[in-house]
Amino acid sequence: MKVQIFGESHASAIGCSIDGLPAGLPIDLDRLQRFLDRRAPGRSATATTRREADAPEFLCGLLNGHTTGAPIAAIIRNSNTRSADYAGLRRVPRPGHADYPARVRFGNWHDVAGGGHFSGRLTAPLCIAGGIALQELERAGVTIAAHIAELGPERISDEPLDALDMNSAQLAALASHGFPTIDEQAGAAMRERILRAKGDRDSVGGIIECIAYGMPAGIGDPMFDGIENRIARIAFGIPAVKGVEFGAGFEAARKAGSENNDPFRMEDGRVRCATNNAGGILGGLTTGMPIVCRLSVKPTPSIGRAQESVDLDTGSDTELTVGGRHDPAIVPRAVPVAEAACALALLDALLEDGCYPPVPPRTGDIGTTRPTADEN
Repeated sequence: MKVQIFGESHASAIGCSIDGLPAGLPIDLDRLQRFLDRRAPGRSATATTRREADAPEFLCGLLNGHTTGAPIAAIIRNSNTRSADYAGLRRVPRPGHADYPARVRFGNWHDVAGGGHFSGRLTAPLCIAGGIALQELERAGVTIAAHIAELGPERISDEPLDALDMNSAQLAALASHGFPTIDEQAGAAMRERILRAKGDRDSVGGIIECIAYGMPAGIGDPMFDGIENRIARIAFGIPAVKGVEFGAGFEAARKAGSENNDPFRMEDGRVRCATNNAGGILGGLTTGMPIVCRLSVKPTPSIGRAQESVDLDTGSDTELTVGGRHDPAIVPRAVPVAEAACALALLDALLEDGCYPPVPPRTGDIGTTRPTADEN
C-alpha cells in the first residue's frame, strides 16, 4: 500500500492518495467523518480556535461506498486561514519550528503560513488514510486504541491500557469520554493543566499510548521492514513526535534478562506470553500478543511568550513573539493520529504478507451513481 500526503496548512486544500487497497472493501463514510472529527481543530477550549469542517471529498477510487481497486484520492478544503499572522517568519524563525532549516533547504521559496507543509494540519489527510485502514483492520479482527498516558511536566497519568488482553470496559470508557483518557479524573486534571498553560501563554507535551489487539503471529520482516520500523516510520511523520518506544521500551535497558524476557506458555491451544515487555514484537515479527507502542509528543513550539531568535536578513540576534492560533497542547488531537499511523503500518504488513481477508467478487449491476461532495 502506498500513501502520499499533499498540501500546505493555508493552501486551498490538503489531501492524500492511497494506492494498493483491494477492490470491494466497504468504507463507512459517516464513521470516517466521526474519526476525523476527533482530530479536527476548534472543537474544545484545549485546542486551537481555528475551526475547520475537515470533511473529506473523494475524487476517485470509491463507488457506492466500496473501493474500486483504483487509487483513492481525497481532499479536505481549508477555509479558516489567517496567513497574515505569519508575516515575518521567513526573516525571524520560530524556535522549535522548521522555519530556519526550511529556508536553508528550499532557498526561502517555501510556504511559511501556518507552518506550510511542516504543519500538523497535514495529519488530517493522514487520518483519512488511517481511518480507512482502521475500518479494514476490523475485518481482519484487529482493534486499535490509543489514549493520553501522561501529560505535562507533572506527569499527570492515566490508567494504562491492558497490554495482555483487550479490555472492553477500557475501550468503552475511551469511547464515552470527550477527552482521550480512560480515567475521567485524570482527564479532568489534564484539561486543567492544558488550560493553565494556555493562560500562561505556554504549552505542554505528553505521551500517547497506542495498542493494537488481535494481530496474528508471524507478520512482518527482520531488519529494516520489521513491525517497529513500519510503525515508527509513519509515527515520526507526525509533527511534534520526538520519540517512539515499544513494549518496555527504554525501561528494558534497566532490567535483567530474567526480568525482561516474556515467558511463553500454552493457553487454550495457542502460544501466549505471561508478560509483554516485547510489546508484541520479536525480531521485527508479531508474536500474537498486543502490539504496544508509545509516542512522545513535544510541547507546542508556538507560544505567546517572547522568545530569543535571529534576524536572518541582518544576521543579528532579536526577539520574537509568535502570533496566530495554536494548540496549548498538541497531545489530545494527536491521539487519533497515532491510531491512524499504527493502522496504516499494520494493514500494509497484512496486505504484503497475504494475510488480509479476501473480498469475494460481486455479482449484478451496482450502478454508476456517485455522491456529490456535500453528500460526503
